[in-house]
Amino acid sequence: MTFGGSSAENSAAEPLEHPRLLTHPAAGCPGGEDDVTLADLNTLLTARHSCRAFRPDPVPRGDIEQIVASASRVPSWCNAQPWQLVITSKDETDRFRDAMSNEARNGTPAPDLPFPVSYSGVYQHRRRTCGWALYNAVGVERGDRKGSAQQMMQNFALFGAPHCAIISSPAELGPYGAMDCGGFVTAFALAAQALGVATIPQAALAAYSPFLHQYFQIPDDRLILCAISFGYSDMDHPANSFRTERAALGDFVDWRG
Repeated sequence: MTFGGSSAENSAAEPLEHPRLLTHPAAGCPGGEDDVTLADLNTLLTARHSCRAFRPDPVPRGDIEQIVASASRVPSWCNAQPWQLVITSKDETDRFRDAMSNEARNGTPAPDLPFPVSYSGVYQHRRRTCGWALYNAVGVERGDRKGSAQQMMQNFALFGAPHCAIISSPAELGPYGAMDCGGFVTAFALAAQALGVATIPQAALAAYSPFLHQYFQIPDDRLILCAISFGYSDMDHPANSFRTERAALGDFVDWRG
């Protein structure tokens, strides 16, 4: 893990709220206490959402380290732990934001990991539903290509977040290294939520992988998978006013026996 920029965030203002930390092992584990429940986990899962507007306040370095340490407890094939992170300080994030936005306007997409060929059926429906929920929230009407393009560019401005983590995996581990990193990204988002820190995992930045390799000096033998922009949510911003739905169990579980 590499931190970009200074560690001045240690003295930053605390967030408005800090939900209760879930610090005890699950019931039934050696030395565990009957304190953490499925309801606790569901509270975090339900509260977490993709934040698309952040306050400028930086997150204290100690809190970021706690989030990363907690996320690193996820399982990985053969305990390979393939994830590597570059994490930017507030000042470095501002520099990167400008450079990333310029690359998105003028560069050519070339992701390390191929993007989806298409979205069809229910996957297309869910994607469109999410997209229109965002557009409706921020006032982009159907046919407003300029407005939708401006909202799309917010991806590369990191939605105003004070921090960004770039996630990479060894190319030699292929899709399974990427899958392991997906678990890490989920755990990062949940650990952040437990500290009152909002997140948004972003594949959009990985579209410009050659630029990211060069900017952050990430070796070519690693696949850049995604970014996670994070900080404290601007809860009054309309982009944070909607939530996505989840499919019913019957839509994705095939029970046998």
